[in-house]
Amino acid sequence: MTTLQQRREERRRLLLSNGVALLGAPGGPAVSVRAVCRAASLTERYFYESFTDRDEFVRAVYADVGEAGRGALLAAVAAAGSDRERAEAAVDAFVKLMVDDPAMGRVLLVAPMSEPALGGRGLELMPGFVGLVHSQLSSIEDDVEKQLVAVGLVGALTNLFIGYLDNSIVASRAQLVTHCVSLVMEANRSDRR
Repeated sequence: MTTLQQRREERRRLLLSNGVALLGAPGGPAVSVRAVCRAASLTERYFYESFTDRDEFVRAVYADVGEAGRGALLAAVAAAGSDRERAEAAVDAFVKLMVDDPAMGRVLLVAPMSEPALGGRGLELMPGFVGLVHSQLSSIEDDVEKQLVAVGLVGALTNLFIGYLDNSIVASRAQLVTHCVSLVMEANRSDRR
């Protein structure tokens, strides 16, 4: 038997999962309280038991996707051995999250540029991803250089994924993965200068 709190959490999770599809819609965010409730087959009463308004909901969807992405990357990198294996694991985890589920990719990478409720949220998640990349650049000894490379690499990868998601970059999934792994490996070369 489920408790009242468990049912609330299930409804919240259902709203958030439907919010991913709406916030990450191919034509741009299509989020309204009514649309979310319709997609989740819930009444507005249940929406407002979890969220004060649409903007709070949009931010919660974004945060949820960002945490899932960060968690997937951390788990993938932790399970890998060599630098190349870590690069491949990280890129593969990101591709699984962002490309294999394009709505999630659009929520994380595109929605912050077009959804007013997220204005600047993409910048909030950036340090976490930069920090993860920074920690993997084992061949670069100078910390300033390592930070510069990490920020540049995250920017380059972000733009590649956005281009792939909006079809301005036409490549196979395998080509995208290979190219991204090459970028990471090239960035981590000790003889970069």
